[in-house]
Amino acid sequence: MKKSSLYFFLAISLLSIIWVACNKQPSVPSPVLSSPGDTSTLPLPNPNPSPEGVNVDLSKVPYQKLSEYRFFVGSLKDQLPAATVIPYKPASSLFTDYALKKRFVWLPFRKKAQFVAVNKPLELPTGSVLIKTFYYNNVQPLNNTRVIETRLMIKKAGAWIFAEYVWNDEQTEAYLQMSGSYTPISWLQNNVPKSTTYRIPSETECFTCHKFNNEPVPIGIKPQNLNTIFNYGTENTNQLQYWTGRGILGNTIPSGFESAVDYNDSSQPLKTRLRSYLDINCGHCHQENSHCDYRPLRLAFSETSLSANMGVCISPEENIDASLLKIIVPGNFTKSVMHYRLNSTDESKRMPLLGRTIVHEEGLQLLKDYILSITNCD
Repeated sequence: MKKSSLYFFLAISLLSIIWVACNKQPSVPSPVLSSPGDTSTLPLPNPNPSPEGVNVDLSKVPYQKLSEYRFFVGSLKDQLPAATVIPYKPASSLFTDYALKKRFVWLPFRKKAQFVAVNKPLELPTGSVLIKTFYYNNVQPLNNTRVIETRLMIKKAGAWIFAEYVWNDEQTEAYLQMSGSYTPISWLQNNVPKSTTYRIPSETECFTCHKFNNEPVPIGIKPQNLNTIFNYGTENTNQLQYWTGRGILGNTIPSGFESAVDYNDSSQPLKTRLRSYLDINCGHCHQENSHCDYRPLRLAFSETSLSANMGVCISPEENIDASLLKIIVPGNFTKSVMHYRLNSTDESKRMPLLGRTIVHEEGLQLLKDYILSITNCD
């Protein structure tokens, strides 16, 4: 081979190597779970999602149909989340006429949630979506599953908006409906027949509960509610650690803080169970700068370590029944306003005001057990 040809060949080869090196995509290491000694990893979301991936265009949302977001794969009714849609569950769940719930969160690619405080919702970036689907099993007369509604909270231009989707009878699609409606439903609850006319909330009703400083806010995504183990299908992992491992939690959450518990867990202290129940069902309204802040009760989990904030030995502001002496009377639930309200279905007297039309028997029993367990005003 001539020298000129050899030099030309070497030059072309060198340029090819340089071009490949410069255009190779750098690998992104998977983050490590934050628990001590845990070296397992969780994959990051695909940096180049396919055209079939989640679709959240802030210039167009809310869409008219739930399917347009592409949060789920396969049959929409099955609620199988796309790879970047993360399921979650608070320690205790809001009671909504015994409806079951599936909850998910989606964040834009490479955006992170930020810790604010143990008792404050995580700060999610613009473009994030919280997804909550309400459904019943053992629906009569066919004993099947019926999905009723899917509620979205979308962070758009720095503020949260609501998008309420009502499912069709065929269970193939859910359509945007913000005015509120009712739907009758009958089902078996632990083999006991139950029925109600289920309330699908209006936008105004959503805001009533999700209101703080007169701005819409999420409720369930507080570290105190997510510091629990969740079954992700392939593993059981602490939810806050999982969020960190997935790369969607941007700063460190302190350890050792008091967390809410599952109020159904009888192994937990009775007062802690009741505090957890009141927090998720009532605390979002009965706190400063919220809908019921004019009442003396302060029912957020971080405030009910003080029994007086739960109403123990506190006189009611209004006389809804002459037989009721205090909000909670130690040892006597029949004289307690809180028990009366939780046991009522009268819209002018029941509590919570929104979200239920029937009595939550298990929640009422929890309150009754607590009242009977205390003997003084401490």
